[in-house]
Amino acid sequence: MAPKPPPLLAAKFPHRLHSLRTFINARVKWVPDPFLDDAVSKEKNLKQILSFKNQLVHSPSKSLPLSSLSLLKPHLDLPTTTALKFFQKYPSFFTLFQPCPSLPLHVKLTPQALTLHKEESAIHGLPAQRDDAVRRLAKLLMLTNAGKLPFYVINRFKFDLGLPYNYVTSLLADYPEYFQVCEVKDSVANKEVLALELVSWRKELAVSEMERRSCGGDLLNLKKGMCLRFSMNFPRGFDLEKRVMNWVEQWQDLPYISPYEDAFHFAPSGGLAEKWAVAMLHELLWLLVSKKTERDNLLCLGDYLGFGDRFKKALRHHPGIFYVSNKIRTQTVVLREAYRKDFLVERHPSMGMRHRYIHLMNKSNDRRKPVGVVAFGSQRKTKVNLCIDNDK
Repeated sequence: MAPKPPPLLAAKFPHRLHSLRTFINARVKWVPDPFLDDAVSKEKNLKQILSFKNQLVHSPSKSLPLSSLSLLKPHLDLPTTTALKFFQKYPSFFTLFQPCPSLPLHVKLTPQALTLHKEESAIHGLPAQRDDAVRRLAKLLMLTNAGKLPFYVINRFKFDLGLPYNYVTSLLADYPEYFQVCEVKDSVANKEVLALELVSWRKELAVSEMERRSCGGDLLNLKKGMCLRFSMNFPRGFDLEKRVMNWVEQWQDLPYISPYEDAFHFAPSGGLAEKWAVAMLHELLWLLVSKKTERDNLLCLGDYLGFGDRFKKALRHHPGIFYVSNKIRTQTVVLREAYRKDFLVERHPSMGMRHRYIHLMNKSNDRRKPVGVVAFGSQRKTKVNLCIDNDK
């Protein structure tokens, strides 16, 4: 694939490039935003539950031994001490049962959870949703200089991009004109790894959300190098120092560099380089259905792309654009302008399904009466609540 085009700013704004200043030496205070913290907290354990759900529905019997699912616990950052306690916490989502007295405990989905999964699968299968997922993934690849990314990086964003669980076989295989699998040398792991590559550069997709807004959606009126300003919102109690605010105002008036252009030749500590890094983060978050992702995901992508600590600095310097929440045992970066209080301004169909999953997670299922059964372990007996499956 052809590399990203270079920006034309050096020729268009030579006087601006020599007058840029780096960020002033001042500490930007972090202030909690209760609304955005709530937006993050709503999804507590959702990703883990959906990971278990996908394991169950793709097994031949639609169930798995508890011991098998327990092996996934270290990879899912489960907050409880055992997988058993986790499943017992969500009786409206999971059913614990013994196929017969001689077999160990198994886990399966409740009928309500299975119904939601089927509805979610139907949404993923809609042509409009498939095309939307393909465009999001293609634009993610176009943010890179070479138009390719290792699968281990893409998989970090799979949930946030709204991709189906088995997107490689169920989605990518049907779009050979967009994607191909290749190998790349991963400088981080120092070995060859599998990657996804864009077959060819797609000019019609190389328009950022900021640029689309500036031309009112009419790409014929799109002008490069305009001084586009990022939307900024601050929570109550937040107050930037005057000198920091003055720097931000001057920085906002710098020319906007599209994240789909290559601007690595700018001095890393300069204002233009920082505006390009912010543009990259802004566009990436806008591509995500939830308009947020874990901070570690962004830093992983930044490391692979060679941004060094630019993403870290951009997140630290611009709290009015990005909010970093410390909820649910991680740090989550939220695009402020995408939310009104704790609600998304534009809700993707995938987010609608996730809200229904969350409702089921929080729903008390009083109609199902668990039966106390003794499950035998290797050393001692443990009393657990489970349902005897009489259909097996």
